[in-house]
Amino acid sequence: MALTRREFIKFTGLGLAASSLGMLGFGAAGEAQAAAVRPFKLTHATETRNTCTYCSVACGLLIYSMGDRAKNAHSNIIHIEGDPDHPVNRGTLCPKGAALLDVVHAPTRLKVPRYRAAGATEFKEVSWDFALDRIARLMKDDRDENFVEKNAAGTTVNRWTSVGMLAASASSSETSYLTWKVVRSLGMVVFDNQARV
Repeated sequence: MALTRREFIKFTGLGLAASSLGMLGFGAAGEAQAAAVRPFKLTHATETRNTCTYCSVACGLLIYSMGDRAKNAHSNIIHIEGDPDHPVNRGTLCPKGAALLDVVHAPTRLKVPRYRAAGATEFKEVSWDFALDRIARLMKDDRDENFVEKNAAGTTVNRWTSVGMLAASASSSETSYLTWKVVRSLGMVVFDNQARV
């Protein structure tokens, strides 16, 4: 089919007029377009700021969850993205940080402490009270056994060298300060941060 320039301009003008009438509401084009638009999924979500837990960079996250935030109600995290207002990452995330939603909803993610008794072959779920009491008891026993109050010269040193502490890198300055004070008050000499590991 051969078109002259004049016929081409006529067909183009007719097509433009028909589509303009449809977009102005004359016809079903406007309704079809409105039906095709999905509602924004984060409109009714609760936004929470947090820090990525993967490495020592401490990138900022925006975590969106659904739920009424009532006491004892479980919210469901539906979206995680970088925080554009955070000075460290300015909204960007590495591949691990971008996949945090999969980590949160992974069926293999541990949500309660597990304990394997000496000689046992299987781990069993235990309460947080049991886990924290056991850690405290083992630390107390080891400190009582290995604490060095004075060195060979008789100088007071107050050292506990058989245990070390590895702190998290995604902590706030206040949390880091308190961790440092607690560890040093117990006499621990071996103290490091995940950022150096």
